[in-house]
Amino acid sequence: MLIAFIVGKRDVELRPAPLERDWMDASGERFAYRCLPLSIANAYGWEILCPSEFHAVWDGSPGLNAVKLISSGERCPAVSHFGHGILTFPLPYLFRTASEIDLLVQGPINRPKDGISPLTGIIETDWSPYTFTMNWKFTRSGHSVCFAQGEPFCHIFPQRRGELEMLRPEIKSIDEDPELKEQYEAWKLSRAEFNRQLRIPESSARSERWQKNYHQGRNVAGKFIATKHRTRVVLRKFALSLNDSERR
Repeated sequence: MLIAFIVGKRDVELRPAPLERDWMDASGERFAYRCLPLSIANAYGWEILCPSEFHAVWDGSPGLNAVKLISSGERCPAVSHFGHGILTFPLPYLFRTASEIDLLVQGPINRPKDGISPLTGIIETDWSPYTFTMNWKFTRSGHSVCFAQGEPFCHIFPQRRGELEMLRPEIKSIDEDPELKEQYEAWKLSRAEFNRQLRIPESSARSERWQKNYHQGRNVAGKFIATKHRTRVVLRKFALSLNDSERR
C-alpha cells in the first residue's frame, strides 16, 4: 500500500521513475545503459516533479534570506525555511504506507546536479499524520541553480522497517566458499581476457562490445543461475481517486 493524500494545491506530479537519463542517452552508443544495476536503480521508485521553473542562489551565509529565489510561476515551488544554505520543497501530499513500512525520501537517483546536493530522510509513514519536505543543500555559494518545470526533485520508495537491523554483517575469506571462489576466479580471468581483446581490431570482444553475463543472469560458463532475475523495473502510476467536487 502506498497512498498520497492530497493536503494542498494539487500541482505537484507523481510518476514512476523512468529508466532514461539524459547523460546516459548522451554516452557513446548509450553504453551507460549496459550497466544493469544503474538502470534498475533509475526506475526503483517514484519521482516528484517540479511544477514550475525557478532559479536559486545562495550567498554563503546561514540566514533565511541568504537564498534568493526567482520563479517563473505564480509561486516558487521551493522556499528558504531552515537557513544554512538549505533549499526546501514543501509537498502537498501526506503519504501513508502499510504497517511497519517506511518511506525513503531522497534526491532523484543518478541525476547529478551542479552546485547543490539532495538530502535523504526516512519517514514512518504507516502512522505519521504529518507531512514532510524534500531538502537540498547548496554545495557552493554564488552559483545559480535552476530547477526546470517537470524536473524531478524528489524520489521515494517504501522499505520494511527494521529489516536492516535484522542483518548480521560479516567479513570472510573467499576461501571459505570454494564454489564461489571458483566462479569468481573464472570471471576474473574472463574479464581480463575480454579487456585485452577489446584492444585488438576485429576481435570477438570488439564485436560483442561488452560482457553480458550479469545482464542475462548467467555465470561465466553461460548457465542461468540468477534467482528471479530482472532487467527492468516497471511500477504502477498513482491512481487518482477523487469525488466530483475534488476533481473540480
